[in-house]
Amino acid sequence: MPQRRSLARALALTLVVAGAGVVGPTVASADDIPKAPGHRLVPQYEGAPADPRPVTGRAPDQHPHLAANGRSGMHADAWGSGTYPWSGPRGVSPSASSEKMAALGGECATVTFDRAGRIVTVCGTFTGFLVKLLDPKSLATLAEYQLPQRPSTVEAITRLDFSKIFKDTSGGAYSYLDEQDRLVLADSRQHIVRLAHEQAADGTWSFRVTDDWDLTGQVPHDCVSWTNLYPSGTCDPVTSVMPDWDGRIWWVTRQGRVGTVDPGTGGIRSIRLDGEEIQNSFSVARDGVSIVTDHALYSFEATADGTPDVVWRQTYDRGTGTKPGSVNQGSGTTPDLFGEHENYVAITDNADDRMNVLVYRRDADVPDAQRLVCKIPVFGSGASTTDNSLISYGNSLVVENNYGYENITSLTFGRSVVGGVTRIDVRPDGSGCDTVWESQERSPSTVPKLSTADGLLYLYTKRPDKLGIDAWYLTAVDFHTGQTRWKRLVGTGIAYDNNWAPVTLGPDGTAYVGVFNGLTAVRDE
Repeated sequence: MPQRRSLARALALTLVVAGAGVVGPTVASADDIPKAPGHRLVPQYEGAPADPRPVTGRAPDQHPHLAANGRSGMHADAWGSGTYPWSGPRGVSPSASSEKMAALGGECATVTFDRAGRIVTVCGTFTGFLVKLLDPKSLATLAEYQLPQRPSTVEAITRLDFSKIFKDTSGGAYSYLDEQDRLVLADSRQHIVRLAHEQAADGTWSFRVTDDWDLTGQVPHDCVSWTNLYPSGTCDPVTSVMPDWDGRIWWVTRQGRVGTVDPGTGGIRSIRLDGEEIQNSFSVARDGVSIVTDHALYSFEATADGTPDVVWRQTYDRGTGTKPGSVNQGSGTTPDLFGEHENYVAITDNADDRMNVLVYRRDADVPDAQRLVCKIPVFGSGASTTDNSLISYGNSLVVENNYGYENITSLTFGRSVVGGVTRIDVRPDGSGCDTVWESQERSPSTVPKLSTADGLLYLYTKRPDKLGIDAWYLTAVDFHTGQTRWKRLVGTGIAYDNNWAPVTLGPDGTAYVGVFNGLTAVRDE
């Protein structure tokens, strides 16, 4: 497609200019994200306000070392449920606002909330990731802390390969807010840092590093940088961090290293899953840590000295290649922990024809032959994949289809993906699973979310447009029936492409969506 290739080259050239011209820290922006032409030619709002229909079921346990459920991270809680105990917008004359975080880029993916409701987020710019403290109403920046630039950004600029950035999940994208409102992340130096935000006597805010754990003794770190453009060694970026129920900080790397940090002693332990890659985050319950690689699903626990120990391992169908809409050849989902009467864990596979939703029993004493509960194919033949976590609550799962989305150039000129969203329930007796409903909504790459208080599933959608207008909508779907209740236009053009960032529901009922140029907010009037 000549238009797509030309656009990719233009974006890469812009990166070169931007990268060469930046010599200091990024200045916080106070501008709306610009809309592309055509935003007045598409519907601003469709549907009608939805009356609340709460969802019943077993809610995720509250993790003792995370902020309250719904406030702590990309997947909302330690179980990775993607659910919130409060309402989101119900479609009552909803308004949409935005904040541009950088001249180019600036996407704010993980959005967390401190006890006062302030937003603590990590925004990706082409000069490095920024940790930001934002006012939840105005989205104004109260404080920021610059993280080191990721190797993938240097590679994108020097090699004019824009795809490097969009297949990189390291550098702080998967961060979490702990029980003391401190943000914990792994930066591109292979350090885990813990940041507190503090207000001075004059009312100004700032971030302070309270802890810094250096993993380079156990993680190869000869990475591309502006002073090391042609490294000869190995670079293994840290993908994600999460605490276990005992307070250890677990971490994983792209090349299959799994490790822990003891915050009290600073002790670091790790193992290597040879030949396996980890590009997703992971989930934690009282009974252990669930991690998926591009080959298998694992349950881990820690030995007395903190060394990760495999409790059980289940391989899955990883297919014969990487699909358009996947970061690698493997499952694209962070494991979901759930279950009304049994302890389940769910992922998707990467089967060639149709992707399957897989549900397993996760208790340690389950025989391997009895671990798989169900394997349910979803979406159309030859056009199914997801690189986003499932939604899980009670005995229910929701999965969306990302097939065809690769980066912000994928859906320009009015194009969209084949789409699809499906709800699957595990039977009450654990004998299998059933498809409850299928929706044709096209949610190209967002991490969808569910409000259990109002029963609405929130997607970020884009439909095909014959005029070539790229219009992005916050879309509310009834969790019970799969029917679309309402849509609100958020913006038009590449700047409003969410590029894998999630929908996040704030405690005040606002829905936030990280987009390529910053952060957007939709709230009822």
